[in-house]
Amino acid sequence: MEYRKLGKTSLDVSKICLGTMTWGEQNSEAEAHEQLDAALAAGVNFIDTAEMYPVPPKAETQGLTEQYLGTWLKKQQQRDKLVIASKVVGRSENMTYLRDGPRLNARQIKQACEASLKRLQTDYLDLYQIHWPERKANFFGQLGYQHQDDEQAISIEETLQACDELVKEGKVRYLGISNETPWGLHEYLRLSDEQQLPRIQSIQNPYNLLNRTFEVGLAEMALREQVGLLAYSPLGFGVLSGKYLNQAKPAGARLTLYERFQRYTSPLAEKTTARYVQLAQDFGLDPAQMALAFVTQRPFVTSNIIGATTLEQLQNNLASASISLTQEQLDAIEHLHLEQPNPCP
Repeated sequence: MEYRKLGKTSLDVSKICLGTMTWGEQNSEAEAHEQLDAALAAGVNFIDTAEMYPVPPKAETQGLTEQYLGTWLKKQQQRDKLVIASKVVGRSENMTYLRDGPRLNARQIKQACEASLKRLQTDYLDLYQIHWPERKANFFGQLGYQHQDDEQAISIEETLQACDELVKEGKVRYLGISNETPWGLHEYLRLSDEQQLPRIQSIQNPYNLLNRTFEVGLAEMALREQVGLLAYSPLGFGVLSGKYLNQAKPAGARLTLYERFQRYTSPLAEKTTARYVQLAQDFGLDPAQMALAFVTQRPFVTSNIIGATTLEQLQNNLASASISLTQEQLDAIEHLHLEQPNPCP
């Protein structure tokens, strides 16, 4: 397993990160522990979770993912060898069960962090991330920015100052953002420089063969500012494995169970996916492993967040860490991308 620096910190994180959002919904506590054991054995030291997990979010399961990770951490007694990342929820009208409506103000951020630490059975988080912006912006598939003044939005300054308090208290080591825009990242960096506040060390946004919009405005910033991408949905909710082609509905699969997830299920997405699957097969590669290896190999990516609902899927995804795509293979992927760029932004 290769390890990479997290931003400008001294932390070395595995280039594959274990995602956890199925635990408590599609996976039991025992299955979560099995996944963690397998990932650890493969050299993964980086684990990403969130206060709102599992997904799809609902009041009766909220927090179970962190809880399952916490019982494993207590059993393993290897906390100092692991990099644990979690997230605090941004404003949402659909999560009134969470702190009577989540906001990114000082009181709620402190409350959220302390609740996460309790569920995780740890004294600190290595990386604490803002799950999505407080303001209305282009994220979760939104394109074509339409400006709206929002006087009720909590400012990035207040959010960053609140996180600074957590760092000073020793509850958080480093900060990251998620589902952010170039302006948002720039604003965080500007405020940290001007006010001597903690620096953002990573950005967790979607990135995969069907959605390479990160390259448009954020890839350059990630490299020049050393705020590397923690890529989520590298398989587009499993679509790039090819298992949903020809309208297939595999039993127990995420897109079979939850019709609400339609970002990667359009006719254009299926047509483009079929071409990537065929390309992988032409090169003698597993389609999922090719898609994952492409993401992991990008120069602006710090770590690739993989997830699975079965150990077989997880082992297959972990095996992508040993694949290095050739220039011929990368050129073929690029050719296909230029013919059909970003069908699922």
